[in-house]
Amino acid sequence: MRRAAAITLLAVLAGIAAGCGGGGGGSSTSTGSKTTSASSCTKKQLKLVSANTLTIGTGNPAYAPWYEGGTKKGSVFKVNDPTTGQGYESAVAYALAKELGFTKSQVKWVPVAFNLTFKPGPKDFDFAMQQISYNPQRAKAVTFSKPYFNNEQSLVALKDKPIAKATSFSDLKDAKLGVVVGTTSYDYINDNIKPTNKPLVYDTLDANVAALKVGQIDGLVTDFPTAYYIANVQLSNATLVGRLPTIGKQEYFGLTFEKGSPLAPCVNKAIEALKQDGKIQKLEQQWITSKAHAPQIHQ
Repeated sequence: MRRAAAITLLAVLAGIAAGCGGGGGGSSTSTGSKTTSASSCTKKQLKLVSANTLTIGTGNPAYAPWYEGGTKKGSVFKVNDPTTGQGYESAVAYALAKELGFTKSQVKWVPVAFNLTFKPGPKDFDFAMQQISYNPQRAKAVTFSKPYFNNEQSLVALKDKPIAKATSFSDLKDAKLGVVVGTTSYDYINDNIKPTNKPLVYDTLDANVAALKVGQIDGLVTDFPTAYYIANVQLSNATLVGRLPTIGKQEYFGLTFEKGSPLAPCVNKAIEALKQDGKIQKLEQQWITSKAHAPQIHQ
């Protein structure tokens, strides 16, 4: 994609999304082999694609629970308009913008195809926010921020099944669970839940969902965004039983920036500030745990 002309501002040191925590006054914060001074993250010194505007890319349509509130007249977005400030990602985005010194009216949202959020090269957005899971391959092409949401394996079941009331691994011991071949969900079930019945493996997600629909399996395990979609959009008689605890390496969603973006360390610092004051945790409770009805299932 072409990049909008950048306004020449006071240069800040380029950094990767390895972090930029703490620090005030004239202190500096380490980002790998580079440092970014706290003063260089002032709004006037941020390098942006459009002057005095924080431009954020996300998917279109924009789905719940990440974006909610419907669409406004004339909006280019379908299903939900990110400018409402409702939904987890929208709310986090505006909290980050405020931390960086932007008002709500100074935030601009642009539709971006998912595969372009981690494509190498210039960007016409400052960062993308679209449930983008970090992986090393993607990180070679773009700079990732620190986590703003930890993704987890999740369980979907039909509402009238006993498994729909499960709150712990012990409730799943005798369940027939389904997974898609080659996914981490299969290993998760065998290594952690360890049910009496071996999980049934399907070639595609559609086949897995069909097996759930006809009662061939009691529940299916997949990543949280997919589980939410199945339970709330795809099937009318299904429920998202809950999110399964992370055991081992944590998968997370990060914002993506043009590789080496000097904005990334400043946004990382804003993420850390929101975590330290409990804001991100409160937004997750509001939009994911409570409104999306996605409680934690315990070991």
